Amino acid sequence: MATQSLLWNSVKKFLTCGLIGLTISDRYASIVPVRGASMSPTFNPQARNFTDDYVLVEKFCLKSTSFHTAMCSPSNHKEKHIKRIIALPGDWIGTTHNSHDDVLKVPKGHCWVEGDNSASSMDSRSFGPIPLGLVKGRVTHVVWPPQRIGLVERVFPQERVSSFK
Repeated sequence: MATQSLLWNSVKKFLTCGLIGLTISDRYASIVPVRGASMSPTFNPQARNFTDDYVLVEKFCLKSTSFHTAMCSPSNHKEKHIKRIIALPGDWIGTTHNSHDDVLKVPKGHCWVEGDNSASSMDSRSFGPIPLGLVKGRVTHVVWPPQRIGLVERVFPQERVSSFK
């Protein structure tokens, strides 16, 4: 009888911890791997290194541009990508497409995202503005590997965006 009680208490504690962890991951923050070289040198700076960066993603509302974000891929909702938000709804963004420069206004309910390494990044330069509903949170810290643990800097290319509405 004592063994059954001990087993039941262990199962209850495991389920409670699992539900709390799931709630935190779903509502407040989660840890996401950064795959590939599209965000190099900010993330995964050594392309030959087989260790991906893991980042902390806080899931609070968007307040400004120039931060890295975790987002669902527009082409496959199961994939998560890390990109930098360059422009929000109503902003004008300078783009280069097919060797010519263009300026476009980000539509309502959308944002413009880009990878830091344009040579190997699928981003808004490829698929256009993305719906804000695909943005899952803001990257705040690198949490792995240990030698890279720290706050993520917010660097913004001011010459690319105008907020004239």
